[in-house]
Amino acid sequence: MTRSWALPTLFVLCGAAVATGLVLAGSTVEAAALLLMFVLFAAIHSPLVFPGPIGAAEAQRRSAEDGRPVVFWRSGCKYCLRMRFRLGRSARRLHWVDIWRDPAGAAIVRAANDGDETVPTVFVAGRPHVNPDPEWVREQLSPSA
Repeated sequence: MTRSWALPTLFVLCGAAVATGLVLAGSTVEAAALLLMFVLFAAIHSPLVFPGPIGAAEAQRRSAEDGRPVVFWRSGCKYCLRMRFRLGRSARRLHWVDIWRDPAGAAIVRAANDGDETVPTVFVAGRPHVNPDPEWVREQLSPSA
């Protein structure tokens, strides 16, 4: 759980340090703008951007019931962010497992990727797909899929 907040915390701390330097130099407007930018970066890379993560076992159980894909991800991953943003509102219909919060999820990803924790790894009908196109993932949510 701590690892998933490490990058956002680092963004906020760095932004605060740089903004403090700018305030001391008399550039309060620049300091506020820069701090806002760092806070936005922190928010984008935080677990808050993604739908609430659940454990791998619960995600697999839910997927078996409703047929929705399971996405294994981690914060700070640019490919996970790309998928999340390109999916838009559809992302909430997926089951998201943060591999930095769930060791069982990390183990599933390693098993599917020859020992690597490559994310996003999307499981559809029990089959892994590494870094698939977000449009393809959206198609897997359609009733006809």
